[in-house]
Amino acid sequence: MTNPPPPDPKPLIIIVEDEAELAVLISTHLERAGMRVQICNRADHAAKFLKRNFANLLLLDINLPDRSGFALLEDLKAAGITVPAIFLTGNVEETSKVRGLELGGDDYVTKPFSFPELVARIHAVLRRTEIKGDQNLTKNVRVSDEPFDFCGAHVTPKRLEITFPTGKAVKLGRKELGILAYLDANQGQVITRKALIHAVWGVHADVKSRSLDQYVVKIRELFKEHGLDLGPFRTVHGIGYIHDPKGVSSEGE
Repeated sequence: MTNPPPPDPKPLIIIVEDEAELAVLISTHLERAGMRVQICNRADHAAKFLKRNFANLLLLDINLPDRSGFALLEDLKAAGITVPAIFLTGNVEETSKVRGLELGGDDYVTKPFSFPELVARIHAVLRRTEIKGDQNLTKNVRVSDEPFDFCGAHVTPKRLEITFPTGKAVKLGRKELGILAYLDANQGQVITRKALIHAVWGVHADVKSRSLDQYVVKIRELFKEHGLDLGPFRTVHGIGYIHDPKGVSSEGE
């Protein structure tokens, strides 16, 4: 007898709302709808939580005691923390709504609101996010990304494939693809190991520098096996790596 598949994990919703009674009321309705909830009554509380934990969605008030919901969303994006956000506010001005959406908010709900509508809007944003994520090969590479050249080889993301000058095409692992794509997009710049891990695995990934270095070794061995020189792709000891095909930097060896 086979065991039934495990249930889908409940999405974690962060409620950033300083009105305690309203936050608890929203929390109760979301939990009844099959979601997990974390309440933060200050923007800084939410920022600290999200720097240590993954969340599926933010319900974000605009007017918070320490800083605005707009400022919080901007700071999160600057830190590389991309989490879907629904602004939940009593501010009905169109300019406020436009600003929220331009900052990357996924929806904008004004108070008062019905809880069934709020739950429906949350589900809609979660569905869109899931569909969008289906195209991701790594955090920084999508199936639809254009091919690019790297040290004489041709990389095709949609086929997870790297083609060498001999015409030999080899399958490329997702993480190796992500590393090459990030280095290619940041030519001539020293990339720290931490920045490269965050770009490919995500901000909240528990990946050590040693693991990253092992992927880099695999890349180097693959190019060497096919007779290509990785001279422009250099290690910057104690820091990370640099891909410098135009020779603009003396960093690395």
